[in-house]
Amino acid sequence: MLIIILDLKFHRGKKVITLQFPYNKDLIARTCLLAGAAWSRGLRAWYVAYAQDSFQRLKEHFKSFATLDEKLFLESERIEKMKPPSVKEIALTPEISKALEKFARYMRTKRYSDNTIKTYCDAVSTFLKYYSQKKIAEITNEDLIEFNDNYILANNYSAAFQNQVVNAVKLLFREMNGSAMDVTVIFRPKVPKLLPNVLSKEEIQQLLSSPRNIKHKAMLALIYSCGLRRSELLDLKLTDIDSHRKIVLIRNAKGKKDRIAPLSEKILLLLREYYKAYKPERWLFEGQEKGETYSEKSLTNVLKQALARTNIKKPVSLHWLRHSYATHLLENGTDLRYIQEILGHKSSKTTEIYTHVSTKSIQQIRSPFDELEI
Repeated sequence: MLIIILDLKFHRGKKVITLQFPYNKDLIARTCLLAGAAWSRGLRAWYVAYAQDSFQRLKEHFKSFATLDEKLFLESERIEKMKPPSVKEIALTPEISKALEKFARYMRTKRYSDNTIKTYCDAVSTFLKYYSQKKIAEITNEDLIEFNDNYILANNYSAAFQNQVVNAVKLLFREMNGSAMDVTVIFRPKVPKLLPNVLSKEEIQQLLSSPRNIKHKAMLALIYSCGLRRSELLDLKLTDIDSHRKIVLIRNAKGKKDRIAPLSEKILLLLREYYKAYKPERWLFEGQEKGETYSEKSLTNVLKQALARTNIKKPVSLHWLRHSYATHLLENGTDLRYIQEILGHKSSKTTEIYTHVSTKSIQQIRSPFDELEI
């Protein structure tokens, strides 16, 4: 009598029981009659979904046809503790590697930013590795839904990450011929509309006064005083500072746009003091080696060190300085249209979010509680 070796594995994020046996037409025909049975090219075996009664059901189905070898399967502790492999642990197949190279090349041709290319390639890599046992052209919309349910939602990843995956997958499969994926019916998740995090002027004062290194102080102060993004600060060259017109030229920023931001007299004095001490050659803020840009990681550490010397307990990020700058401009009476231009927002709706965190008008509202005599 033929022997069927049973094993417990993960397939597409779910527990399955695999059935392995030598080629036999009658046994294959019998297996095809088993409810839910399917062949996996990646597993190189037939499989059924795992359930508590699976073994008994298989025993009844193959009675008199084959003997079940359940040694691998009947390890109760292993079944209970078994978890799906981390996507990070799955190796890139030659097909996925080739697809990622082609995808990156396409995005470079379309002049996507380096950050977007990296973000999209990472998202696509995660998605494709999850289905590494399937040909890319055979991946369907149902697979994307399953990935969302069994990977993104199961691991409590954010709606922003889910949105990145959707955007990247749509772009990848839109340019792929003969794909089973229909990108026209892929919908993005609803992303929560969160208010920007803002520091008070007193907290900004604390933060910018704490660095002992003039270079560190100048970097943090310039981000706040001009509302810069992290990458915009690190991409500044000496020639981008126009001390006569008192502006900073921000080149090739988000959306491939140039813009200008006003430079205050105080920040110019601080930058001159910094320049005399460090004498950068090309980039405004260089790394340890002359001519090298300052790293993003080092800049993040600068902020952490500055925060450690204050009594601010909030989880401040560099972007909080940009949000604080915009909010403080608004509270000082600056027109929203000018704030939009300075920050480089494509839509005025993006800038309008700062009206929800500005306290200037809210503080003028008198609570009815103040009228009570208690």
